[in-house]
Amino acid sequence: MLFLSLHFLSLLFVLLYLFSLLRILIMSTSTTTTTTVDNGHSSYPVIGSFFSFHRNSHRLIHWFTDLLSVSPSQTVVLTRFGSRKNQMIVTANPANIEHILKTRFENYPKGKPFTDLLGNFLGMGIFNVDGELWSTQRKLASHEFSAKSLREFVVSVLEEEVTNRLIPLLENAVQNDDVLDMQDVLRRLAFDTICKISLGWDPCCLDHTRSVPLLASAFDAAAEASALRGRALASWVWKAKRMLNIGSERKLKEAVGVVHRAVNEIIRERRKQMDGNDNNRDLLSRFISAGHHDDLVRDMVISFLMAGRDTTSAAMTWLFWLLKKHPAVENDVVKDVFFTIKDDNKPIDFDDLKKMDYLKACLCESMRLYPPVVWDSKHAGDDDVLPDGTPVFKGNRVMYFPYGMGRMKSLWGKDCLEFRPDRWFAEPGVLKMESPYKFPVFQAGPRVCLGKEMAFMQMKYVMASVLSRFELEPVSLDEPVFVPLLTAHMNGGFKVRVRRRSGYCEA
Repeated sequence: MLFLSLHFLSLLFVLLYLFSLLRILIMSTSTTTTTTVDNGHSSYPVIGSFFSFHRNSHRLIHWFTDLLSVSPSQTVVLTRFGSRKNQMIVTANPANIEHILKTRFENYPKGKPFTDLLGNFLGMGIFNVDGELWSTQRKLASHEFSAKSLREFVVSVLEEEVTNRLIPLLENAVQNDDVLDMQDVLRRLAFDTICKISLGWDPCCLDHTRSVPLLASAFDAAAEASALRGRALASWVWKAKRMLNIGSERKLKEAVGVVHRAVNEIIRERRKQMDGNDNNRDLLSRFISAGHHDDLVRDMVISFLMAGRDTTSAAMTWLFWLLKKHPAVENDVVKDVFFTIKDDNKPIDFDDLKKMDYLKACLCESMRLYPPVVWDSKHAGDDDVLPDGTPVFKGNRVMYFPYGMGRMKSLWGKDCLEFRPDRWFAEPGVLKMESPYKFPVFQAGPRVCLGKEMAFMQMKYVMASVLSRFELEPVSLDEPVFVPLLTAHMNGGFKVRVRRRSGYCEA
């Protein structure tokens, strides 16, 4: 086994050396071999856009946005290693996105190249499978998410978490003039909340008197290592590391082991507690009651943990920052919250949350500019043609790109880079929701996010609870850096000082 590993490693070094020689050869003869295509990047014979990818690997979201902004159809085709099967199509065209996510849904599954990336972490969970297995889980989850009892459970969890942990934490920061990383606070809050909703288990992450549970730290490590697979220049790079059990792949294996053991133990304990008890409030209990085996139940709840943790916390982090840049908007949000709640002593309920249209508009505008999920990919099952005329060949990776879409003048106007919540109103006081194919932050079509309304409930509840009581003052005035991984985050966190809010301006 050791001999085989050393042999494989030697082969890997030889391949890297050959790639280096190939690059020198191509660069030295670029005047005769380079083709500059109409979307502004260079393509070479055989290896296609490989070097363009390499040169822009540190700024892919900006590179893709630049290419799309000069493309007449807001679609670009990038080739890799010459084969039509290795084309990657990136689009910000709503008609194309509707075609992919709805009209020809069956022809655009996630595909094995994508599901391989997250296979070790998410297993056979709903977000990482296609076909019949996806359909079965989707029907079960759709039924549970539509239940009024789950909605009431979510609101009760939010009330408990915000009242007993978040507000006291912020009050303590006011009294001690502490600097808080609000991104970290919101991530801890989101993990506590989604664990209670999904697992019926409280990790107590927001309780700073306790150490962070192994499940939470392992979840972070597994998500980060899985994201590194997607950033590799070729899949064989991370597959080689997995075979050799080195680097990020070794960390991923260890972290996934911790996550699986922890969730398996929670499932075993829940089965014991449920014996003869029909009080199935959390998702885990509901999935167990449906009769699925433990491995599938584990993968399903891990998928929901993944979806519910970093997405909402990322959206709220960027909105808190944007509000400090736009104090007039913050004042309007606070006014809307005060007008809706009226009685500070009454807990926020579901009816209150439904009325907070201006806060919802702010959340949508924040996610337009800083989407928690920057891009999503499908793989073509058969040859096809997109509505804008772009040919698609079997096996092509087809990516829609919410980050770039939020920066297209053709979609949002010349002020597309500005934070303007009023763009979400058809007229004063009448909220409009854009087509999900123009604003696909929650996907669209048959795979539209089941937790969309739950996410808005959570974000509204937390934002309203904080903004009605506190002001957050950023420690740094520097523009934060947007980092796209499995879910995007603010590089270095969002450091703030907390002050009590005195009210809002009536102007």
